[in-house]
Amino acid sequence: MDEQPITPHAGPTVDADGNLTYVGDDGRRYVVGLPPEIDEDSVEKVMTLLRSGSALFQEIEVLCHRWIHEVSGTELDGRAALVLLLTTLETALEERYPGSEPS
Repeated sequence: MDEQPITPHAGPTVDADGNLTYVGDDGRRYVVGLPPEIDEDSVEKVMTLLRSGSALFQEIEVLCHRWIHEVSGTELDGRAALVLLLTTLETALEERYPGSEPS
């Protein structure tokens, strides 16, 4: 079975058990696994950073929906437009923020 990615419906939060969670656009709550070496202070710092960018992320999401709507049609369906958008964004951003090189 090919699983489709779930779009977060809201910014991530830390639940009562200390898990990083978010609600998906399907209405279900998802728990994000964190590496075991991350301590509670580090999680809180990351959460603060994520919360500070929440409004900007929502703006980006609106722009993405607008772009997909404008470019999709008979030649390019919505799913293909999404894949094109994500691939193009990844390529453009990787040039500026390259990942670590393999050893």
